[in-house]
Order: sequence, then structure tokens, then C-alpha cells
Amino acid sequence: MKVLLINGSPNEKGCTYTALNEIAETLNKEEIETEIYYIGKDPIAPCRACHACRKLGRCVINDKVNDFVEYARDFDGYVIGSPVHYGSSCGGIVPFLDRVFYVDFMSGRYSFKYKPGTAIVSARRAGTTASIDQLNKYFQISQMPVISGRYWNMVHGNNPDEVRQDKEGMQNMRILGRNFAYHLKCKDAAQKAGITPPVQEETIYTNFIR
Repeated sequence: MKVLLINGSPNEKGCTYTALNEIAETLNKEEIETEIYYIGKDPIAPCRACHACRKLGRCVINDKVNDFVEYARDFDGYVIGSPVHYGSSCGGIVPFLDRVFYVDFMSGRYSFKYKPGTAIVSARRAGTTASIDQLNKYFQISQMPVISGRYWNMVHGNNPDEVRQDKEGMQNMRILGRNFAYHLKCKDAAQKAGITPPVQEETIYTNFIR
């Protein structure tokens, strides 16, 4: 089993990485492989809502999103990390995830369905719970179990050293890692016991204009 941790911060080894690394080390102790994926600082274009991915099986914008969609499908779980910028998730991670999850759905891959996911954020002070809620929505619409810790999944600090001093926040990262490992092991045991995912109904789309 292996988990992909996505670092959405423009700083590769900053506060968000410090929290993600704590989770990764905890998962490793639970004998689960991990990889931290850094999305980088290059501009990521927003979704054009052109729906070309339905026909092409990929995004019409040829950048790292297409490569990531293919690469991520082989992992068993996902942790998304972002710093808080102006009270919400940072500017790079949102268009990246919009397109990743939309391409995966519209192309019919459904790579994330039933796999566990969780979001963590780092902040100097405020905006954490709103950012966590924003990121968790990608999981909730994709039929992914959302893994929780003992508190909301956040750390506070203005640099990595300050984040490490957030004892409660870092402890919760470890608790989150163990909870994540527990879910993966339970899922693996269920599959070995012949317990299969639920039967899917045909999708119904409804708007509210009569």
C-alpha cells in the first residue's frame, strides 16, 4: 500500500511540507509507502470548462495535470496539503485539483473512488477550517472516505521551526497518519474477505429551474 501526499505550497520545504512529512513518517512506521509530490511554482491554468476531456481522455491544457492524473491512479490514498493564503487554500492547488479531479471523472477513470483522502493546512494564524473544508470537497464528491484526526487537520507557524513547536498540531498529524493507516489496512482486509464496493446507481442530474 502506498499513499501520495501532495504539497500545494509554493515553498517546497516550508510549513506545509513539515506537516506532510510528519504524516509520511508515521505512515512509514505503519509499513505503508509514501511519496510527497510537489506541484511546484509554475503557473497552473484554471479549468476552461470546455469538456474536451470527455472526448480526449485528458485535459486540453498540456501541462503537469495530465501527467499527474496518470501517475496518481496507482496510489491507494491521498493527502492534500496547502498553506492558507487570504483565508483559503493557496492559488496553485485549487486550479490544479479542479482539473485533476474533473479530468479523472470526465474521462471515466474514476481513479480516486473509494480510496481514502484527507486535507491538511498550515497557517500563521487564521483561515484554516475554511481551507480544510474547501479541500475536503474534492474527496466528498468523488466517493472517497475522508480520514480525520483528533482535531481539525492544521498546524500553525510562520516557518518550519515554528510549526515543529506546534506540539498539538504535529501530534494530530501523527494521529491522522495512524488513522489513515488503519483505514487502509481495514480496506485491505475487507477486500481479502470478499467484501466488495457498493453497487452504483445510475447518476441522476437535477437542477432547480422549473
